[in-house]
Amino acid sequence: MSNSSTPFSLPNSLNLPPHLSAQKYFLVCTLTVAAWDTLVLSPRTWRLMRNGEWPVLKILFHFLRVFMPIEFTIVAVAFFDTQWSQAQCQHFFLFEPICTAILLAATSAVHVIRTHAIYDKSRPVLIGMGSLYAVQIVVTAICCGFYRSVPLLSGQGCIAGPKHNWVGIYWLAPTLLYTASFALALNRSIVSLHLKPLSPWKLMLRDGLNLYGAVWGVNMVNMLFWFIMKPTGPNDPIKTIVTSMAAVLTTSMTLRIILNVRGSLASGGAFTGVTASSGQSSSRTTHVISTRSGGHPGSQVAHTFNLDDIRSTKPEPEWSEPGNDNKVIAIDAPQPMGPNGVRITVDREIGYDQYHHK
Repeated sequence: MSNSSTPFSLPNSLNLPPHLSAQKYFLVCTLTVAAWDTLVLSPRTWRLMRNGEWPVLKILFHFLRVFMPIEFTIVAVAFFDTQWSQAQCQHFFLFEPICTAILLAATSAVHVIRTHAIYDKSRPVLIGMGSLYAVQIVVTAICCGFYRSVPLLSGQGCIAGPKHNWVGIYWLAPTLLYTASFALALNRSIVSLHLKPLSPWKLMLRDGLNLYGAVWGVNMVNMLFWFIMKPTGPNDPIKTIVTSMAAVLTTSMTLRIILNVRGSLASGGAFTGVTASSGQSSSRTTHVISTRSGGHPGSQVAHTFNLDDIRSTKPEPEWSEPGNDNKVIAIDAPQPMGPNGVRITVDREIGYDQYHHK
């Protein structure tokens, strides 16, 4: 009596090489981050939408919120659907590089606008960042023509990969822009310390330096995979393992850069450090004190002061009350002063670190 064993082979959808298996795990993580980001930002998205203004940053925010999850949901269907044939992939593989180029163009536009704004609309900053942005648009558009369908087995999904190693400049161009954006944001924050010293932790949270740093870091990791990792063959997707995660995290952190802007989003918003430190001296509301001029009944003289003038000078010994030029009254007298009395309006500036924030 002999024992016979029947060999058992896994289907192609389960019999995956190590790098392809790793890419599937990375894409699952990418979809989890995209779904989590969509849910977490929903309340703040609704509050931002209710705002009547529609500046460029707000339009880009809502575009990224919708476009990013739709793109990677479609990419995941093509990657995980075991019925997706390689013939179908030949007509579809350019979807991800083209859509990711559009996604990166939108996120980079946010960085250009925001960096220009925090440098008080500096023309050199606009020219420098705008040049990097133009290079990115041209490079990513050209590189989309040098992608191919990775030759996987039937049932293993559809992946777009580069035809040549130099196609990695597709990601090099935006990485250079995000490097410049991070460096300029960091420099602007350090310069603001001369106006108002802050601890590194508070400075990072106030200016969103952790967000800029996260965008720069994930793109640098992606660059390592593109130019250092060596594929084992034409069907090895090692170079594109991190691309989806890099795109999603770049979008997620860029959305938070927009939400980190305090005040109006018009013209890219203002630099928080100016509002928190030096804005008090530039936004004092004037205080108009109207009195009758002596010898001319009915005529009025308006004197304008600001808070700094009042604090730096001694109070006047006398204030004229209507109908009695010789009567001395207090400036904060409880009785009504009438139309010729004192009118004081106070516009307060609240320091960022004076109160607790969530």
